[in-house]
Amino acid sequence: MTTAQIQNLLLICVILGFACMEVVSRRYKTTVNASANDTKLELFMFLSLLAITQPLAIFVTSKLGHWLAPEYKNILADWPWWAMFGLLILVDDLTQYWWHRLSHSPLLWPLHRAHHSAQYMSIRVTFRNNFFYYLMMPGLWFAGGLLYLGVGGVVYVVYIVLKLTIILGAHCAWRWDEPIYRIPALRPLAWVLERLISTPATHWAHHAITNDDGVGHYKGNFGNMLFIWDLLFGSALITRQYPPQVGLIDDTLYGPERWYHQMFFPLFQSPREQSALKTGQKNL
Repeated sequence: MTTAQIQNLLLICVILGFACMEVVSRRYKTTVNASANDTKLELFMFLSLLAITQPLAIFVTSKLGHWLAPEYKNILADWPWWAMFGLLILVDDLTQYWWHRLSHSPLLWPLHRAHHSAQYMSIRVTFRNNFFYYLMMPGLWFAGGLLYLGVGGVVYVVYIVLKLTIILGAHCAWRWDEPIYRIPALRPLAWVLERLISTPATHWAHHAITNDDGVGHYKGNFGNMLFIWDLLFGSALITRQYPPQVGLIDDTLYGPERWYHQMFFPLFQSPREQSALKTGQKNL
């Protein structure tokens, strides 16, 4: 079995594991009120990322590498595992933090808005975004470059599986961190975890519909795998509470945007009143 096959098998196991916990805990049945419109957006975005965006980034960076710098092919292959892992964290996760943070600015918000339009939290929301949000994400292209330079194999598999586990867990309808906060003996562990990685409590706050309750923090808590970036760059809020409602206020006022407007803006633009998915519309 190749490393790619092992990676895919592990990722499938992680996804199925969180999906099972959403069902077993009954959180999916009681909190996920997805419509057909939501399902189309989430399904087509997941498939496009898997079948188009990621393969394209790897293919293009490999071709550019062979064309512009053939002598650098696998030049990092002899690095120790910890150096490769640290480089992946900086080149992928740190750049994704800044890409995510910039996506909450008026210019890029239309490309990220779809991720926040879900009125529920679930693993199905994880890759819910605009097609061009991922196509333009620097970390995907940098990661493709690192693969060309030789940062791969077991190190890359471990990194990808760990990152996806954390990100899926942060979006999961089953709030895995909730029991940890209730057990006094585990409070030191909770203190470390909530400052090191994204947890449901910190990431759900980022999806909150409002900041007015002191729990929501939709202009902060941008970390994807590591929450430590939010601490370092002043965008963190830790409350150990969960917002009572997630989503977007304008959707509650004017109705949800169609899935193809959310996925393919600016190619398709919304006819809805007060929409961020219109060229020239004032966003945020």
